[in-house]
Amino acid sequence: MATKKASSKTAGKKTPGGSRRRSDGFSIPDKLFANVSPHSIGGLSMFDYAGEFDAETVSNFMSEDDLIRRAAQALEDAGFEVLQLTQFTINVAAPIATYERAFKTKIVAHELPTLKSGGVKDTATYFSAQDSDRFGLLLAQGTPFENLIEGVAIETPRYYFATQPHAPTKAYWHLDVPAGVSLGCNADRAHRGGITGRGIRVAMVDSGHFAHPFFAARGYRVLAVTVAPGAANGAVDSDGHGTAESANIFATAPDVDLLPVKMSFSNSLAAFNAAVALNPDIITCSWGSDVRQLPISPANVALAAAVTAAVAGGIVVVFAAGNGHHGFPGQHPDVISAGGAFLAADGSLRASDYASGFASAVYAGRNAPDLCGLVGMRPRAAYIMLPLQAASSIDTGLAGGVHPNADETANNDGWAAISGTSAAAPQLAGVAALIKQACPRLTPAEVRDIMVRTAIDVTVGNCNPAAGGAAAGPGTDIATGAGLVDANAAVLVAKLRCAGPIRPIRVQPPIGIRPPIRPPIRPPIRPPIRPPIQPPIRPIQPPIRPIQPIQPIRPPISPIRPPISPVRPTPILSQDEDAQQAPFDEAEAALQAAAAAGDDSGLSAEDVSALEDLVIQRRIDPTQ
Repeated sequence: MATKKASSKTAGKKTPGGSRRRSDGFSIPDKLFANVSPHSIGGLSMFDYAGEFDAETVSNFMSEDDLIRRAAQALEDAGFEVLQLTQFTINVAAPIATYERAFKTKIVAHELPTLKSGGVKDTATYFSAQDSDRFGLLLAQGTPFENLIEGVAIETPRYYFATQPHAPTKAYWHLDVPAGVSLGCNADRAHRGGITGRGIRVAMVDSGHFAHPFFAARGYRVLAVTVAPGAANGAVDSDGHGTAESANIFATAPDVDLLPVKMSFSNSLAAFNAAVALNPDIITCSWGSDVRQLPISPANVALAAAVTAAVAGGIVVVFAAGNGHHGFPGQHPDVISAGGAFLAADGSLRASDYASGFASAVYAGRNAPDLCGLVGMRPRAAYIMLPLQAASSIDTGLAGGVHPNADETANNDGWAAISGTSAAAPQLAGVAALIKQACPRLTPAEVRDIMVRTAIDVTVGNCNPAAGGAAAGPGTDIATGAGLVDANAAVLVAKLRCAGPIRPIRVQPPIGIRPPIRPPIRPPIRPPIRPPIQPPIRPIQPPIRPIQPIQPIRPPISPIRPPISPVRPTPILSQDEDAQQAPFDEAEAALQAAAAAGDDSGLSAEDVSALEDLVIQRRIDPTQ
């Protein structure tokens, strides 16, 4: 394709933007930026290298310190402004005339087609040397710099891959954030009652967090990213996963304080420990490994111990059960294991065939998941439109195409339709935050118990065939656990428990858990756990909360009351909304009466238990 070009000698009137307007309309900048490469220690110019840079090869293209300093001085003497020195390049700026004089060439402008911010098709001005056989490269041969540098790369026009705070509209059935996920998890009613997760700290261990305008536009509180050992550059989320899935937390708990932890997947235990060191109320993790038999690896042994210690210290820990995996630590007995349920456009529910459900081979009697968040269907679970860093791996990998194999969005718009149990885990973490706000004294086991007891039964469909393809049915099952999380019902039960007398609560055992075969841990436990971080990495503050003292872990006690009889599923959007709301209104009235009575509320343990039954039983079947 032919391109317009002109010598810099055609420059004309100066424009307000710091450039000169030529007679042909091209804009010439007052300063042209470039990156100069001093001779590489490996003997081969980085501009001549035909392979891909990786950790093993890139060091060949570093330069000697003395050579870098001498080259920088020579460039300054020639009139260049030296802006930055690195082991690889020297960043410089100067008028075009300086380049032409120093490198004995002519700089030519080319107007080429490009995509600007927002995917707008336009043209932009690129510069190159007239006599160079490499576009955008100035050669050093035959110049005073020949023995110092191997070439000069002129910067090219770049644009923000601008992301919008509003998701793109697509015709296929999908959920958006926050509204679609909040409504599907029945969190809207809890929010209207003032329970939004305020004051609760949720740590998310993932690929990082990018400052997408979605979060700022809604006033969500995202704290500084903690970079775990082995990871780097907390402001960048080149994968996009952590940024996207964090939106699920805010969908169910819009006022939490999010503590992103950027992990290296080669060093996951250190990342989990870094999250514990932040002293959060909740940790959510949408990752793991596929573990289907004993023995587990030493690394998983250590990770399991860390999870156990965190939960024993009062931290609610949520892990994804997997997408066809037998997820570990998603099958750990102490975590809330997140599975998947699919909410259709008509309000009906079925098991997600993308999410895992399985009986653990590691922990006797342990089934995963405990309960479900909202997850799409195979082949790609392109179901929830989520914000992420523009042109990140997920943004480009799922772009275009036709749903359900792709999400039909642009590859650099900062939005992608994804889900999986990676989405379910942060949804459940958000609901756990609502429960903790409603009743801060609840233990992690009690939080899980409330979520399990109040879940909406899912009775049809199968989980991922790669995990066994178990069928959902009435009551608790392997495919979906107790069913889809119901945030409002869970919050009401949490309020009831805090309204009654402070007493040990007999916790319903997690799904399928039999008494642990390990001997009980007895107090006192040795001094508080500290993150195993050695210099030169600075200690992470604040320290992990002390675990003191912990009551002995006892075998699970039988449920207080008989299991709920299986009933027919009810769509989330009930036809008889007044009848469905009635038990909630009665429970709220009891809570208001208790609050008016002060300490002498008159609510006994039996009263609280009866009100819980009212919320749970009549929520499921309004005819009772």
